[in-house]
Amino acid sequence: MTERFIRKTVEIDAPAGTLWKILTDNEFIHQYMFGCNAETDWKPGSPLLWKGAEDGKLYVKGEVVTFEAPHLLEYTVIDPNNPALADIPENYLTMSFIVNERAGNASTLEIKQGDFTAVANGEQRYNDTVGGDDFVLVGIKKLAEAQAKH
Repeated sequence: MTERFIRKTVEIDAPAGTLWKILTDNEFIHQYMFGCNAETDWKPGSPLLWKGAEDGKLYVKGEVVTFEAPHLLEYTVIDPNNPALADIPENYLTMSFIVNERAGNASTLEIKQGDFTAVANGEQRYNDTVGGDDFVLVGIKKLAEAQAKH
């Protein structure tokens, strides 16, 4: 079966360092990550827990895979509240945030998530996820560009 990933790219009028802060600082994360904060120390191998900023509920969990500031952030994710999904390494998806600097204090952000063919309920998870990345990208772009103007 062919691998299946969600890949989205957006150009952002902000330097890579500003964009990196938006990706890794809870001051900003909850504003684009569906009201969740990231509980982690961002060290590879460390847990990453996405908890509601308001209710403290655990919505998504995973592990930090790669943290190479300000260019590459990778972590795994699974929905711990989905009883149809066994909490085993084979069911975790990998999220990658690739930041590339562009001329004029700008950058490009690529988000890659998958492989949906390698996990349980992959087709359903792909369909449930494919639209949500646009919300995240738009939020990251808006916050990074606002910060860059300060």
